[in-house]
Amino acid sequence: MKRHLELVLKGAGMGAADAVPGVSGGTIAFITGIYEELIHTVKQFGPSALGAWRRGGMAALARHLNLAFLLPLLAGIAASLVSVAHLVVWLMEVQPRLLDGFFFGLVASSALVVGRHPADWRWWHVVPLGVGLLLAYGLPSLMPLVAGIGSPDLVLVVGGAIAISALLLPGVSGSFLLLTMGLYGTVMEAIRGFDLALIATFGGGCLIGLFVFSRVLSWLLDHFHTATLQLLLGFILGSLPMLWPWRELVRYQLAPGGQMIPLDYRYLTPGDFSAVTGEPAQLTAVVALMLTGAALVWLVGRTNRGAGAPARPGALKDKEEGSDA
Repeated sequence: MKRHLELVLKGAGMGAADAVPGVSGGTIAFITGIYEELIHTVKQFGPSALGAWRRGGMAALARHLNLAFLLPLLAGIAASLVSVAHLVVWLMEVQPRLLDGFFFGLVASSALVVGRHPADWRWWHVVPLGVGLLLAYGLPSLMPLVAGIGSPDLVLVVGGAIAISALLLPGVSGSFLLLTMGLYGTVMEAIRGFDLALIATFGGGCLIGLFVFSRVLSWLLDHFHTATLQLLLGFILGSLPMLWPWRELVRYQLAPGGQMIPLDYRYLTPGDFSAVTGEPAQLTAVVALMLTGAALVWLVGRTNRGAGAPARPGALKDKEEGSDA
């Protein structure tokens, strides 16, 4: 029961993060020590699940899909997305710097946690680190192209596949990519208004993205574990500019529906921000929330070390094969 409650809370953290443009639920999964188990679990959904069911019925299927892990996590994510959507939209409108400050501290400190070099770290691991930084910087600029694909339904499917893939990547915000695709407001309004047709179309794209991308990530973690962690660290570091509280939008374009898509920002000091925009920098409150986010990561990290290391990729599979034998 304690494990299930912990997973619900971790899922709630992932859902809250994914509702904020610039933050990734994958980062929360990394911080809370469930990332690799999550990737391996998602990968289990596919033709192999049918084989597990035929061999051992529903009990074997539940073990194969690791439902004891997945269901509480999904319950937390779903509850958080539905309940936090209203709060996040409100905070983004009335207190954007405070919200950014909290998540900046959270993500920056998580980069320090993830960035600890393992025993097999080598100098060439700076290459995947750099690749992750470049991809995190460049991906948002490519997303407006999705809006020009064709029919609205196809755009939703492609957007869902991309956004859910970003959910699995620490540091890459599915919400922000949706924003740059011009789909963020559409999807959030559908969630809040329970527009089942739109949610189903978007969800179909999410399922496609999960099926393909989880297998790619699982294979990389199995065969190039440290290099893949460095790649993911690059994504985390690359997301920090999008969370800097004192930035000014300098370039944007309008989506077909009239929604503004941010393309470029100017990053300012707190003093320059007040001089340029005429808005209060809220320096004390923002710094306090940055430190709160960092302290939360430190507290979660200590809890995870006390609970033991997270499952490695393939550990669940090894356990399942051992029980079948």
